[in-house]
Amino acid sequence: MTIRLLPSTTVNRIAAGEVVERPASAIKELVENSIDAGARRIEVELRDGGRTYLSVSDDGHGMTPEELDLAVERHATSKLPEDDLENIVTLGFRGEALPSIASVSRFTMTSRTPDADNAWQIDINGGAKSPPAPASHPPGTTVEVRDIFFATPARLKFLKTPRTESGHVQDTIKRLAMAHPEIAFRLTDDGRQVINLPACPPLVDDESAARLERLGGIMSSDFAANALEIDAEREGIRLTGHAGLPTLNRGNAALQFLFVNGRPVRDKLLFGTVRGAYRDFLAHDRHPLLALFLDLPPETVDVNVHPAKTEVRFRDPGLVRGLIVSALKHALANAGHRASTTVANAALGAFRPQGAPFYAPPGGARTSYGLVESGRNFQAPLTHFDAQPSAAPGAEAAVLERDGVTEVEPPVDYPLGVARAQVHETYVVAQT
Repeated sequence: MTIRLLPSTTVNRIAAGEVVERPASAIKELVENSIDAGARRIEVELRDGGRTYLSVSDDGHGMTPEELDLAVERHATSKLPEDDLENIVTLGFRGEALPSIASVSRFTMTSRTPDADNAWQIDINGGAKSPPAPASHPPGTTVEVRDIFFATPARLKFLKTPRTESGHVQDTIKRLAMAHPEIAFRLTDDGRQVINLPACPPLVDDESAARLERLGGIMSSDFAANALEIDAEREGIRLTGHAGLPTLNRGNAALQFLFVNGRPVRDKLLFGTVRGAYRDFLAHDRHPLLALFLDLPPETVDVNVHPAKTEVRFRDPGLVRGLIVSALKHALANAGHRASTTVANAALGAFRPQGAPFYAPPGGARTSYGLVESGRNFQAPLTHFDAQPSAAPGAEAAVLERDGVTEVEPPVDYPLGVARAQVHETYVVAQT
């Protein structure tokens, strides 16, 4: 056997196996390029789950025809001006994504700089590149990918159904949108708009409000209404974000997100750390909702662990873990006995003041919070509770007359809430 150099097309197809696993992987790389290009609006379009067509359009700074031709060459990048891998401040830096995607698909990229008279377009068919040609396009860049993996049929066989692939794309867009609320995102799938997130520009005095607005648009309005703000700093590492109240939980950790210097990552450190922080507040099989953002010096984290850039390594993982645990515990301690609004609505909906004794039949339906769901079957004698004063802290003192003598009683304080129902003549249900 003779040792020889592999053709560049074959090399790119091998690299594509690491960088481009499915259409969502290509979308991730292209959207990250748009973010690095200073885009303020990013639009993604899919057909057939991305199998037959996908495109990413932005209004970033665009490229000249020379840059357009060079961008699709292997290891060509504008994001390492001093070749310093310890000072990476952009999402992309390896210079592998565009040539890898172009080597396994029918690839078209059109771009125009703000001061150019016209745009330029380059076409690549399975790695065979044509020279740039003039085209019509507004300032910014659009990348179109048709028939992904047509040049590598073996990889094409491993793609799932269009619905599954579309779900992976949606998850990718949502993660990137969480980290960049100042950018508007829109995703269209087979002509149907599935994601439309307007830009949430940060306020001068309250930057976290824009982030919470974006998180609420992605994770649900319940999370926005029941989230605790996280803001802590230790030894040059800052942790911000929002964490849900313990009573706002779910059966899996799908809504737990970690971002490192604006980069969405999947790190096993997060799940164990969050479990430790919520240990005293949640059952072992329940998981909170949260989105945490770590900002730390680039030299203290290695983002060059995997070509897909979804994993990182911290120089001091113990410091990061301690910061996350202490910040979460501090926020939960300050929340006290506060319960999420979703639990309050579910609990109060299970009782009806109709005078009959409260009972719970065996095998009754239960909600995800462990509360009886069918409120129409459960009744509680609330009449005698209605007679109780529902004063809150700070209420005015009551003035009473007894045997002709005026007495002033101190204001009533109910630290555990106002009683609303009684169960089995033993338990009192109180509303806070």
